[in-house]
Amino acid sequence: MKKTKLVGIIILGLAFLIGLIFFVIGYFKPKVAGIFIETDPPANVFIDGEEVGRTPYEVNRSPGELVIKLIPDSFQAPLTPYETKVNLIAGVQTVIRRVFADSEEGSAGEIISFERIAKEETSLTVVSIPDSAQLEIDGRDKAFTPHKTSSILPGGHTLVLSSEGFQERIIEVKTHQGYKLTAIVKLAKSQGQEVIETLSVTPTPSDIGKEMVEILETSTGFLRVRREPSTLGEEIGRVEPGEKYPLIQTDEKTGWFEIEYEEGKEGWISNQYARKIEGGSKLTPTPSKKVTQTPSPKVTPSPN
Repeated sequence: MKKTKLVGIIILGLAFLIGLIFFVIGYFKPKVAGIFIETDPPANVFIDGEEVGRTPYEVNRSPGELVIKLIPDSFQAPLTPYETKVNLIAGVQTVIRRVFADSEEGSAGEIISFERIAKEETSLTVVSIPDSAQLEIDGRDKAFTPHKTSSILPGGHTLVLSSEGFQERIIEVKTHQGYKLTAIVKLAKSQGQEVIETLSVTPTPSDIGKEMVEILETSTGFLRVRREPSTLGEEIGRVEPGEKYPLIQTDEKTGWFEIEYEEGKEGWISNQYARKIEGGSKLTPTPSKKVTQTPSPKVTPSPN
C-alpha cells in the first residue's frame, strides 16, 4: 500500500515538474512578430538596409521598428521605389501592400497592423493619403478620414476610400475582438482616366430667383455639412468656399442654414461661414469633372 502511494506521489511530482518546465520555457521564449509584404509588380525587399528576399515576402521577426525598402522590377518605364518605417508588435502580423507606378503620386497601397486593446473591445482606425478622403464601411457607414470607431463587430469588412482626382481603393479587412486594426491607405492620383463632364448643383437654372447661400472662406478650406444644425451633428458632406447652394430654411435657434448640397441631399451648415444671397440669371451651371474609378485588388490581413 505504501509502495503504491509512493509511486503515485512520484508520478504526480514528475507531471508537475514537466508542466513547470514547459511553463518556464513558454514564459521566457522570445515572442515574435509577423510581417507580410505583397507588391505589384514583384520587388526586392530590404530590411534595415539588408536584402532579405522578394515579394510576396512573409517572415517572423523580433518585435521593434524596422525600415522597409521595396525596389520594384522595372523592364520598361522606371518605377518609383518605396520606403517606410513599421513597428512590429509581438504576436500580430503587419501587412504592407504596394502598387508601383512611375511616380510617388501615381502609386497606391496600404499598411495594415494590429494592436492589442481591452479583450472585450474591437476597434478600427483608417488614415488616408491624401487626408479627408471619403470612407465607406460595408457599403453603409460613411465618414471622412482620419476615422476611428469602436462600434464595429469582429469579422470581415469592406473599406472603400475615394477622393476627387484619385483612384478609388477597395480593401478587405478582418477585425478581431481584443485588437485595434489600423489601416494607412495611400490613394493613387488618377491618370489617363475617362473624364465625364456633369453639371454641379451650384447653381442650376432652376435656382434662378431663389434665395441662395454662398460659402465663405474657412481655415480648413472646406465647410462641414451636418445632419442637424449643431457642431455635434453627424458630418454628412463637405462644401468649399465660393460655392453657392439653394437655401432650404434657416434654423431659428442657431441661425444655421439648411441647404441642398447635392441633388436630392440636404444638410445644415454654420451661418458663421456662409451668407445669404439672391439667386439671379448670372448664376449659371458650372461643369465639374468626375473621374471614373477602378477598384484596386483586395488584401485580407489577420493577427498571427
